[in-house]
Amino acid sequence: MPIAEQKITPCLWFDTEAEDAAKFYCSIFENSKIDQISRYVDAGQEIHGKKAGSVMVVAFQLDGQKFVALNGGPQFQFDEAISFQISCATQQEIDYFWSKLSEGGQEGPCGWLKDKFGLSWQVVPAELPQLLTGGDGASLDRMMTAIMSMKKFDLAALKRARAGQA
Repeated sequence: MPIAEQKITPCLWFDTEAEDAAKFYCSIFENSKIDQISRYVDAGQEIHGKKAGSVMVVAFQLDGQKFVALNGGPQFQFDEAISFQISCATQQEIDYFWSKLSEGGQEGPCGWLKDKFGLSWQVVPAELPQLLTGGDGASLDRMMTAIMSMKKFDLAALKRARAGQA
């Protein structure tokens, strides 16, 4: 049976940083690579306004997931309405991705950060959904209190909160 081609590919709009961003992201995630770089040509200059030969589109993969980065100009900026969530099995993974992606960016609450390009990421423990379901109201209240007090998630602290241990 043939492997299914990815049907939906996120396209990230940058002003001029598409190649730098793709290289940055590929340096962080395993099984990642730049597949192709397309460049602007003279045709369409009156619309796109980009210098011929400058980077237009970068096709790349992060951990096997395909992405496209477009140098489309300054008119659109990233905001928190769209983010990428990284599911981490261990505290070591959480620490790694948090450190790499927040460098030059901005830490936010509850596992959120913005990288140096302004793209929002959520670095979360893989078991967070299980920690937030079931149990009694008190354990869920403790979990939410713990989550709301954190920037980078502390998996051990979340488990202690769930169990009612200080």
